[in-house]
Amino acid sequence: MVCFRLLLCVLLVASCATAPTDPCDPYPQPATKKGLQVQMVDDALELGIAHAGLNVDLVRLHAASEDANAIQFAHGWREWRFDAAQTAQLDAQIGPLSRRGVVVSLILLHIRSGDRARDGLLLHPRRTDAPPNGICAPDVASGEGRAANAAAVAFLASRYAPSRKGVRGTVWNWICGNEVNSHWWWFHMGRASVDEVVDAYQPFVRLVHEETTTHNAAARTFVSLEHHWTLRYAAGDESQAFAARDFLLRFAARARSRGDFAWHVAFHPYPENLFECRFWNDATAPDDDGAGRVTFKNLPVLARFLAQDALLHAGRSRRVILSEQGFHRRDGDNGERDQAAAFAAAWRAVALEPVVDALILHRHVDHAHEGGLRLGLWARVDGSVCDPGKPTAMRRVFAACDGPRADEESQFALAVLGIESWSELPRRLGHRDASLR
Repeated sequence: MVCFRLLLCVLLVASCATAPTDPCDPYPQPATKKGLQVQMVDDALELGIAHAGLNVDLVRLHAASEDANAIQFAHGWREWRFDAAQTAQLDAQIGPLSRRGVVVSLILLHIRSGDRARDGLLLHPRRTDAPPNGICAPDVASGEGRAANAAAVAFLASRYAPSRKGVRGTVWNWICGNEVNSHWWWFHMGRASVDEVVDAYQPFVRLVHEETTTHNAAARTFVSLEHHWTLRYAAGDESQAFAARDFLLRFAARARSRGDFAWHVAFHPYPENLFECRFWNDATAPDDDGAGRVTFKNLPVLARFLAQDALLHAGRSRRVILSEQGFHRRDGDNGERDQAAAFAAAWRAVALEPVVDALILHRHVDHAHEGGLRLGLWARVDGSVCDPGKPTAMRRVFAACDGPRADEESQFALAVLGIESWSELPRRLGHRDASLR
């Protein structure tokens, strides 16, 4: 009887780890989808967010060889050393957010550091000497590279496990890399075919899933994709960028061939033109499964795609978080108004998609190094990189979007979209089943 009960418990835990909607799943279910890539924790909590995105660089998380203050961590029968300052910075963000019930997502990046020892250990050997944005693919093929990357993920997963929530907080979502279908810029491993990138990415996603669920059976692991759906990023050739739809199909097939697991999708449905926030005019984003892009205009395309049998896991659709997207504030009298209207419309579009769990806005504050984009809830102080200056109109709409003043604060946006009520939004966006929504 004891053995039978033990087996039953093991099977129950396993089902919780692989079936996101199972009643036994302790994964949190916030009352709102509102999220933010957080720069200022206090302001984010004041805004009432329930989801937070935070970047972590696994290269710099490993301590430099001369660091005498490193944190010791045992993994894989070895002792590893992690940077105390980087860890303390994460503690200072994750703890306060998690204690207020915010679902924290860590975005796992590999940024070239210039330290030959750490870069050589953790980064993909096919990277060039000058990755366009510094963000590389990890090395999980060599024994040493895989061990070092696994140790970094295990260190974070152990530190931010639910059992330690009272002290350090919990991380529930683990996003693997960034916008991998445009790998030359965001998952750099030199020029590579789509299958070569899938072969490099799938083992990393699997590694993250295995290491995080060891410490939290309900943790979720996400692949990261940008908005090019059947098109590829026009600035790249076929060895630099791929269509997200094809990449995702190949990734799913490769994962199944090696034993499927519970991976999910972190998608970035920016407008087709990042400098034009009025996504309802996106010409390349019709509600058609062959659409060139998936933006906030045609989110049903992504939902339908994930509902097909080839993409299901344990009979259920993969979950989606919209983990990075923003709306540019143009110069001129209507720039701030249109940015706020774009968020208001995107918020309502996301509410129509049950498979989407979160809309995590980018950015908290305008950033000087984003090529002229002004995406923030706060304008930055002139001459600074991202010091908050004046709140924007979008901040007011963002704060109210899930509360009793939502209709009042978003009323102005109806005229911007050319509709009389929010019930007309699906028709305005061209959804093919608009009459049913």
